Amino acid sequence: MMSTTKPILPPAMLGILGGGQLGRMFAAAAKNMGYGVTVLDPDNHAPAADFADVHLCKSFTDPEALQYMAQHCAAITTEFENVNADSMRWLAAQGITVSPSGDCVAIAQDRIAEKTFIRDAGLSVAPFVAVKTAGDLDGDLSAYLPGILKTARLGYDGKGQVRVKTAEEARFAHAEMKHQPCVLEKMMPLVAEVSVVVTRTRAGEVVSFPVAENEHVNGILDVSIVPARVDPALSERARAMAMTLAEKLDYIGVMAVEFFVLEGDELVINEMAPRPHNSGHYTLDATLTSQFEQQVRAMCGLYPGKPDLLKPTVMVNLLGDVWGEDGSEPRWDVLMMAPNTKLHLYGKKMARVGRKMGHFNVLAETAQDALEQANAIKETL
Repeated sequence: MMSTTKPILPPAMLGILGGGQLGRMFAAAAKNMGYGVTVLDPDNHAPAADFADVHLCKSFTDPEALQYMAQHCAAITTEFENVNADSMRWLAAQGITVSPSGDCVAIAQDRIAEKTFIRDAGLSVAPFVAVKTAGDLDGDLSAYLPGILKTARLGYDGKGQVRVKTAEEARFAHAEMKHQPCVLEKMMPLVAEVSVVVTRTRAGEVVSFPVAENEHVNGILDVSIVPARVDPALSERARAMAMTLAEKLDYIGVMAVEFFVLEGDELVINEMAPRPHNSGHYTLDATLTSQFEQQVRAMCGLYPGKPDLLKPTVMVNLLGDVWGEDGSEPRWDVLMMAPNTKLHLYGKKMARVGRKMGHFNVLAETAQDALEQANAIKETL
């Protein structure tokens, strides 16, 4: 059913905390829909600023910047989970529509809180133990080994993680991490990794995009294949689990849920991201509605757009590794000449190894055709 809450319509001003590539793509979607955009980000060269009406180049806790957003924005969202959750709570207390809520973001910021919430919601996660002090590693850890010790906060793209085989290694790794709060999670025998991007509105409408199959290199997403090459029944279970998690959180906005696929088509949730996601970038070209338009729709109280897949697609991340050491551009000629390939660059000034600089999508008749063409293009860059 449609929401009875009065929607926020163009040309209202929308605010976003964070000005990276996700903020940039959000701003482009919002501007195309007729909204104004205010970006809060301390980086002078924030990619989202290229599309923003206003760039507040200040910290995420700056009182003047937050006051400005409270006075000028009809709704506010975020593009990354490590934004200050209290800033979001403060903005909501001023009567501004803030989605997702600061409470949801706070859960996603802390792996202990996140995994505990998912488990308590009745959804599957890998066996884990919260490591708040060194003493939490003194007992019998056999249920979690071999495992991965992950910092509870601020880890992403493989950062803040150490693989450990024994309790002694776990204790040593925790000491190396300066005894900060962590989770020790059992390593699972992966068959594949998949993700689902869901959208939930204030009225409780929930839709999900097609499931993406993800391949990582050095802990960073390399390729997303859509539709995922898994049993359709497994895809439907993943979508149902992601939508259930959004409902249990009373989440409003766009959220990504990452899954491990185990032997026997068992699914466990790895983590969630309270924002659009790298594995959803295929939606910019391959679905009726992109994840960034959904983000605008959700925060403005609009009905979600249709998430239908137009064609099988492969998304390839472009890291700074493919730029020359002198900053020279990759060879774009083959990519740009392919009529079924779409290039998206993020406007970042400096290319660095491991830094996400852009991506491209290849649309084809089958996922396998798209993958073969994507891999061929990668070789030319």
